[in-house]
Amino acid sequence: MAGHNKWSKVKHRKAVVDKRRSKAWTMCSRAIISAVRQHGPDPEFNALLRQALDDAKYHNVPKDNIDRAIKKGAGAGEGDNYESVRYEGYGPHGVALVIEALTNNRTRTASDLRLILGKHGGNLGTTGCVAFMFETKGRVVAAGTAGDEERLFEIAAGAGADDLRFDADDEPSFTILTSVPTFNAVKVALESARFTITDAAIEQVPTTLAALDAEQARAVLALVDALEDNEDVKHVYSNADVPDEALGE
Repeated sequence: MAGHNKWSKVKHRKAVVDKRRSKAWTMCSRAIISAVRQHGPDPEFNALLRQALDDAKYHNVPKDNIDRAIKKGAGAGEGDNYESVRYEGYGPHGVALVIEALTNNRTRTASDLRLILGKHGGNLGTTGCVAFMFETKGRVVAAGTAGDEERLFEIAAGAGADDLRFDADDEPSFTILTSVPTFNAVKVALESARFTITDAAIEQVPTTLAALDAEQARAVLALVDALEDNEDVKHVYSNADVPDEALGE
């Protein structure tokens, strides 16, 4: 039974990973369609499309999916028209939330988010209610080992990066924070130096954190999971300071 239980957990974990991968591919396709409809299909003259294509690359979206999304976006008047929408609100224990969505129906998305937040002890707020607790930053993740730190720091700092952190986990990497204006310059500088970029995005970074105990953190993480499972939600940012105990679970 123990072995069966372990396999059940492995299958469940794989199902979650597969579901999240499928969701990420859907979001990447929507972002490409939206970018093409706004500014055209040439990434040379469309910064939004360049970012969407980079995001698709980091998520290993198949080339056929990317090509279909570009063609769909270029087909004026055909299919759904997705737009970026940002929502703000609160989770349990006063945690601030910024939710970014790509939707073809604002009314549906807002209604869904209100329902999810309400079920988890939160509420949807008005525009600006928590935005002042976050700042917009660029985040670049580059593969590398501790031995690369000095060289990578010199390159990133020279291109205008604000901060750098080494993460020594199963796949060692560096997280580099930048201002919005220097984001692309830092990314290009690292790629030119032959560093592999595994993720890069403009994100909302909290300026102050809400300290939580393990039980409170579980409630917040359950809410974030529920929000991320919504088909229209692209990113969820919070100012929750989650203890290692809760993260480990």
